[in-house]
Amino acid sequence: MKSPDTSANPAEPVRPHVYDGIQEYDKRLPNWWLYTLYITIVFWVGYWSYYEWFRVGQGSAQTVSAAMAKIEAERLSVAKLDDASLWQMSRNANFVAAGKAVFDTNCAACHLASLRGKGENPAAIGPDLTDTAWVHGGKPTEIHDLITKGVLAKGMPTWGPVLGAKKVGEVTAYILSKHKEGEPVVVTPNP
Repeated sequence: MKSPDTSANPAEPVRPHVYDGIQEYDKRLPNWWLYTLYITIVFWVGYWSYYEWFRVGQGSAQTVSAAMAKIEAERLSVAKLDDASLWQMSRNANFVAAGKAVFDTNCAACHLASLRGKGENPAAIGPDLTDTAWVHGGKPTEIHDLITKGVLAKGMPTWGPVLGAKKVGEVTAYILSKHKEGEPVVVTPNP
């Protein structure tokens, strides 16, 4: 076996082992490499603390369920509107949150932010939307049609052209989120 060539620079130490006729210099790693390693370790400790120890960040399961809810919301937004799809929308957090925002902006003036309307404040204009007594029908499609077409004789404007179909569906989902599917609906015409 041939001895390694150390004549290139005799001042630099060489490791004593030889593999395939190759011998390594015994040098310290460069500072940029060491700093990268140390920064990576500090980042790892911070990342692990944020997500696993303190649980501040959203975990994998939460991220997946939020993404699935968003996908379900997109799927429902293009679906044909019937009672079943409107009930599904009312169970989707994205639809309910968007519907609450639209309701608070446009409908809360008459029906109050609590949806209680005249049930909470007799001076309010709109009826209570949380009970099971409905003036114009309480099926989901009837509620959707009522919001879209309005009842001008009672002071309810036509919201369909103003809000658009998607926002009307979101408001309907928000109202239905305060109810349970299959609960008894009582139609009480209001004079």
